[in-house]
Amino acid sequence: MPSEEMIAKVIEAGLYAPSGHNQQSWLIVPVTNRDVQARLRQVNAEIWGKSFDPFYNAPVIIIVFADRSKTTYVNDGSLALGNMMLAAHELGLGSCWINRARETFQRVEWQAWMREIGIDPEQYEGIGHLALGYPDGPLPAPMPRKPDRVLWVR
Repeated sequence: MPSEEMIAKVIEAGLYAPSGHNQQSWLIVPVTNRDVQARLRQVNAEIWGKSFDPFYNAPVIIIVFADRSKTTYVNDGSLALGNMMLAAHELGLGSCWINRARETFQRVEWQAWMREIGIDPEQYEGIGHLALGYPDGPLPAPMPRKPDRVLWVR
């Protein structure tokens, strides 16, 4: 489990992500409660149709929601997730973007949970989850990059 200070640094990087018209349309929800995590793990695996933990046993799950009334809300939430992943790497933490947040938080039981913690499910949409923790071993080497994906216009 990373310290609360390290988690806060990762979250701060998300808060400073760029956003369309600087609307800062996201909400960041770090989840360290094991019961809520267990429910998130179960529903995410169910949606995916898999039987393993899609969060790789990470001790922290950070959920990013964004205000769907903003035209750039998906981009904004995605940039927040990307910034947090870069910060996690800089701090020596492992992170992984986990999909299926939209599908999870469209479910009635999860919309009730959103209301319990003060989020209006009619206004906010799940953009993604971030699994966060210390890696079990050394970080893997980057995968080779596909060629011919940069087209210079000079």
